[in-house]
Amino acid sequence: MKIETQLSRRMAQSLSEVPLAAWDACATGNLSCSGGLDTAVKLTSEDNLSSQLSRRGHPPNPFVSHDFLSALEDSHSVGGRSGWQPRHLLAEDASGALVGAAPCYVKSHSRGEYVFDHGWADAFERAGGAYYPKLQVAVPFTPVPGPRLLARPGPLADAVRGGLAEALAEITASNDLSSAHVTFVTEPEWRLLGARGFLQRTDQQFHWLNEGYDSFDDFLGRLASRKRKTIRRERKEALAPGIEVHWLAGSDLTEEVWDAFFTFYMETGSRKWGRPYLTRDFFSIVGGKMADRILLVMARRAGRWIGGALNFIGSDALYGRNWGAIEHHPFLHFELCYYQAIDFAIQHKLQRVEAGAQGEHKLARGYMPKPTYSAHYIANPALKRAIADYLARERRYVDAAREELAGYAPFRKDLVEQE
Repeated sequence: MKIETQLSRRMAQSLSEVPLAAWDACATGNLSCSGGLDTAVKLTSEDNLSSQLSRRGHPPNPFVSHDFLSALEDSHSVGGRSGWQPRHLLAEDASGALVGAAPCYVKSHSRGEYVFDHGWADAFERAGGAYYPKLQVAVPFTPVPGPRLLARPGPLADAVRGGLAEALAEITASNDLSSAHVTFVTEPEWRLLGARGFLQRTDQQFHWLNEGYDSFDDFLGRLASRKRKTIRRERKEALAPGIEVHWLAGSDLTEEVWDAFFTFYMETGSRKWGRPYLTRDFFSIVGGKMADRILLVMARRAGRWIGGALNFIGSDALYGRNWGAIEHHPFLHFELCYYQAIDFAIQHKLQRVEAGAQGEHKLARGYMPKPTYSAHYIANPALKRAIADYLARERRYVDAAREELAGYAPFRKDLVEQE
């Protein structure tokens, strides 16, 4: 196939076929759309932590980096019998240089995606169709918005992204796949895909936005009095049983620490969805590749680790990913996943904290509803019509729900009115 600018495309069965620098050059070109408790919380020294963290020289969104995606492959979290078979779409110029890419997987199920299409699959199969295999353009097990049509910066970037979108539709049709799904995509890419026949879907997450706060107390000062008191009480009670909180990064991420965190991850994953997706090797591998882009918030009591929250650091955001605990204390989840993340973002001048999928309980803690986007190419005309009708109604519901939830924001009414 020829993209408008005389580019060719091919599929790679592993990121090992793609040089790190070439992939990351494409990923870097897609920057998306654009206290009283201090004595109880033991943190890695600020100087030491800052020296171990770096946001320079990496793709703005860590999850589309070669390091993260290859860690999933190298650890066998994808591939094999996982139902996620890597088939990455690559666009190359006449010299063979990579100018565009999309992280693609052939799927035999719909698990680990966080944009749910099980109902579509059931309906199509009841009608005699085969919904699987399908093509998924995504970061596996990672409901984090970010670029999916990666293009090296330059005058051809828009044409490359358009060519990638068209190639996804052609690949779906020519390989007897039922559909192609581009999930947690940026809004500009969502609009591009919609213009090329992909059905458009929306949902929402809760993100905390940094309004130039100087400290956590500065942030609390923006909240209504009752919400402010509630958060202070929760933070105090979370640490009351003699719990210490540590920020770990860089060389602090030892195998002993990852062993502890994997135990937490397995405990939570086994309760929530039966079979956790990530292998133990993933944490060692990603910790080795991305130690300067990871923040592990760990809780310790009586000399042992009891819980933790894994975060990745982007150019302007902290991304909360996995959490777990082997001791369950009131509000410990909120402290490790939400309040510590806010503290870190303020100290390191990050613009926002994205705390993952779902969770209306985040609203009372200053995390506001924000839209997320996905786009879906459906090969069967009858199935496409049915899904299109459903999505039109769903988008209206999502918009109304987000507007209603925003009305419950915890911020002081006088400040909101001034703005």
